[in-house]
Amino acid sequence: MDTSRHLNSNLEQPISTLRGVGPKLSAKLLELGIARIEDLLFHFPLRYQDRTQITPISALSDGVEAVIEGQVRAAGVVPGKRRSLVLKIADNSGLLTVRFFHFRQAQVQQMQTGNTITLFGTPRRGAAGPDMVHPEYRMGEAGPLLDIALTPIYPTVEGIGQSIWRRLSEQALAHLHQESPSDLLAGYDDGDFDWLEALTFLHRPPPGASVKQIREGEHPAQLRLAKEELVAHHLSLRDLRARERRYLAPAMTANSALTTQFLSLLPFSPTGAQQRVYEEISTDLAQSNPMLRLVQGDVGSGKTLVAALAALQAIDAGFQVALMAPTELLAEQHLRNFKNWFSALDIQIACLSGRIKGKARTSVLAAIRDNEAAMVIGTHALFQESVAFSNLGLVIVDEQHRFGVHQRLTLTEKGGAAGHPHQLVLTATPIPRTLSMVAYADLDCSIIDELPPGRKPVTTALIDNNRRDQVIERVTAACQTGRQAYWVCTIIDESEVLEAQAAEATYAYLREQLPPSVPVGLIHGRLTSAEKEEIMDAFKAGNIALLVATTVIEVGVDVANASLMIIENPERLGLAQLHQLRGRVGRGAAESHCLLLYQSPLSQNGRRRLNVMRESNDGFFIAEEDLRLRGPGELLGTRQTGLMNFRVARLPDHEYLLDSVEQISERLERSAPERMQALIERWTGERRAFARV
Repeated sequence: MDTSRHLNSNLEQPISTLRGVGPKLSAKLLELGIARIEDLLFHFPLRYQDRTQITPISALSDGVEAVIEGQVRAAGVVPGKRRSLVLKIADNSGLLTVRFFHFRQAQVQQMQTGNTITLFGTPRRGAAGPDMVHPEYRMGEAGPLLDIALTPIYPTVEGIGQSIWRRLSEQALAHLHQESPSDLLAGYDDGDFDWLEALTFLHRPPPGASVKQIREGEHPAQLRLAKEELVAHHLSLRDLRARERRYLAPAMTANSALTTQFLSLLPFSPTGAQQRVYEEISTDLAQSNPMLRLVQGDVGSGKTLVAALAALQAIDAGFQVALMAPTELLAEQHLRNFKNWFSALDIQIACLSGRIKGKARTSVLAAIRDNEAAMVIGTHALFQESVAFSNLGLVIVDEQHRFGVHQRLTLTEKGGAAGHPHQLVLTATPIPRTLSMVAYADLDCSIIDELPPGRKPVTTALIDNNRRDQVIERVTAACQTGRQAYWVCTIIDESEVLEAQAAEATYAYLREQLPPSVPVGLIHGRLTSAEKEEIMDAFKAGNIALLVATTVIEVGVDVANASLMIIENPERLGLAQLHQLRGRVGRGAAESHCLLLYQSPLSQNGRRRLNVMRESNDGFFIAEEDLRLRGPGELLGTRQTGLMNFRVARLPDHEYLLDSVEQISERLERSAPERMQALIERWTGERRAFARV
């Protein structure tokens, strides 16, 4: 069986070969990523209307579209603020009120008592029974309003109406049936639908198909395609992993002298979990093919220490290490930590971010190029073309989900003479198993599941914004006893400028409200690196009691004396982000508290989400709830969502398919590699180049 992509030659034709598609429509379709006939088949309806049968008036459901046929019992124009044409429609089962606020005199004359009328619309339960506003209608028998299949409603852009979509999808389906492409899961999945049947069903569900079941993503046709899509996606990541593993990487001897010396200088011993995870990393680094490892650990579990041990093993073997952080504040925090740790080991560390310019930048670039800097810490500036490493052996990426998926790929291509660098990815956002299987299938996973001794759980309370004065009193009391606090400002708009303005306004207000004995500081993303460093140093030294901040402090900031955090408008943030912010307190021996200062009224879903924060300090549980309540795009970060734009599959709804997805993937990999490649091409196409997460 030839399962290559080009088997679908008809489906590979440009969209312009379809009837009625000229240059203008082609350009609009391209906005939606539709360039070929096959692309149309993967542009699935958002929802469906059931115009295949007439529903008795007595059987109408509130908010569920339906076709009704009856007789006009009464019709008239009702005067008032908004004149309306009101009809009373009756069938054998009941009476329906119909209102038109926009009407012509010709319509009034058309609505004669006793005439038959067929309507399609959304009924609502009113005080006097069901009513409809502005339904579609036909006078006479039902024929023209009834369809032979459920009516698909497609995602669209301005200028492409639903009638155009239906005409185009009809032609694409005709091409599909003429071509009859191979069912690539035949013999690997025993569902009720094959690929062609499932694809046809989703574009043209037959009369009697359950709209509710389709809406919930649980129809067997949807599950068949969802499973194939997840298999294709899983295989694409496994394929990328196999390709990556074919590169040669520098083998680095385990138990290096530097790591031994470093551990002897530490004032504490690593936890058992840290030791176990480092041993896994160390074993990987000693191999001659690239390490691809994800380290997950809850807030404060000590991932940075594990990264430091990995870096020392690479440096001791004569290679450079690059550590990439998502923000300048976190890069600067890493720089301070590593300088403190590595100063006694005589290891030169360089820092590179977008704000280092001129002679300073030239000097840093030269140190990296000439192998003077053994370790380079920076932001996205690290993968710019001007950055050339002499001997890059290990890439460490902190908070991977904050980067575009292609950025780590770019950094690993800077290995040069050293070969392909090993890769270590860190995240303090615990990834539920669902997302690990889907988004991180190309990485081995290690989990630091133990907190250092002495860490106490942070207690969390929900407080209405109208009790702000009481919160300010609590901050005053805490700071006057020698503790420190954060006050985090969030706004809906992600503009750094607006966030800074919101923080500045709060800073000014709190300085007025708090006594002089509580010095207040301000930090946000618009400050220069030097200003941020100066403020953080003052906060760490205890010269600032209350730090007003934007979410720029979400990761990496570590001040043991800070034991109180106030987060404004927490309902605007995801649970994973709230958990990250909360993790800035509770790093010392004192009891720590987080106050979620929400804005009333709080929606039912908003209260449910914030209650998760109040009830749990377990990052993995919180991540699972975040996935369930907000979806994978939010949890992985906005820059990662392209990876998660599944056409049919829905997570976490289809999580229960993942075990069979993994089994099918392994069988295909073993016994049908040609099908495997065809599946990857069918579902992921050009996205594969960016799927190395």
